[in-house]
Amino acid sequence: MTIKVLVVDDSALMRKVLREILTAEPGFEVETARDGEDALERIRELDPDVVTLDINMPRMDGLTCLAHIMSESPRPVVMVSSLTEQGALATFEALELGAVDYVAKPGGTVSLNLREVADEIRAKVRAAAGARTRRRAGGAAAQAAPARREGARPAVRRPPGRGGETGLVLVGVSTGGPSTLEVILTALPEDFPWPVLVAQHMPARFTRVFAERLDRRCALAVREVQRAMPLEPGQIAIAQGDADVLVQRRLGRVTAVTADPDESLLWHPSVERMVRSALEACPPERLVGVQLTGMGYDGAEAMAELHRRGGRTIAESEESAVVFGMPRELIERGGADVVLPRERIAAQLCEWLMGAPEAAQATGG
Repeated sequence: MTIKVLVVDDSALMRKVLREILTAEPGFEVETARDGEDALERIRELDPDVVTLDINMPRMDGLTCLAHIMSESPRPVVMVSSLTEQGALATFEALELGAVDYVAKPGGTVSLNLREVADEIRAKVRAAAGARTRRRAGGAAAQAAPARREGARPAVRRPPGRGGETGLVLVGVSTGGPSTLEVILTALPEDFPWPVLVAQHMPARFTRVFAERLDRRCALAVREVQRAMPLEPGQIAIAQGDADVLVQRRLGRVTAVTADPDESLLWHPSVERMVRSALEACPPERLVGVQLTGMGYDGAEAMAELHRRGGRTIAESEESAVVFGMPRELIERGGADVVLPRERIAAQLCEWLMGAPEAAQATGG
């Protein structure tokens, strides 16, 4: 099947390079637009399967163009973002508006830096072509989330366990992750009894901004993992981008540790490596694995092993996953205790760990 792609960028050189990258392999048909206004006209004319969209453009910028696309003619959009704090902030705004994914441009000259990520661009456009798109209301989940009071210490209910020890929730996620994580994590109450560790495939400069953004919207404190970070109740830890995260015991405390990426693995932060390290550091029955939207299979085998050894696992269902690859891999390995849409995952976690009666009944598994 040929994927029709509309490349939108005000730079003629950028349009040329993106066209060359996509058409270097069979299966892509590429047209271009020079700015947001031109893009809207070309979308009506061409009806492309996927749009790649620059953020900074004259006449109509990428975010404004994206808002029009998602309200008038929703379709998968991949943002092309700069690896800066400003680029990260704009990217998360785009994901809130409904973009499926983004490509972060490395530094350097346009032609060279984009070719460094040519395989990523083609893979993300292919994944986007099969992605589920939805109109976004612009942070409705965040507005409904309870605001965490600065300086307030949540009263944590610890479930019974060995010596009162809490467990750990491990979350693996990739394409479509930021908006999915926001739906789930903002729904966790301030007395949620186990810490949460998230491996989201994301560049290093993006994870700090993402953690800060979530921290403003969640009842639990959200922090990016820096070096060695004890994992405690009332806390969500986001693994640092372009690195791996390991779970270790240090001085008797369960700790997240940033590690150099394992080059034998395809994705970073590696979900597979995170879960396997947690199995070495914690009893399986004190672990819950959550496999969310994303292309590929990162973490599927490790979470299936967690399931086989007595831990509990959740796979996001196809009905809500932007890209069903990662959760499908876990389900096909027989490693999912339950299969749920993202809107019901927080309730299931609360039911398991807090006995919350409002949790929806699980389906599948």
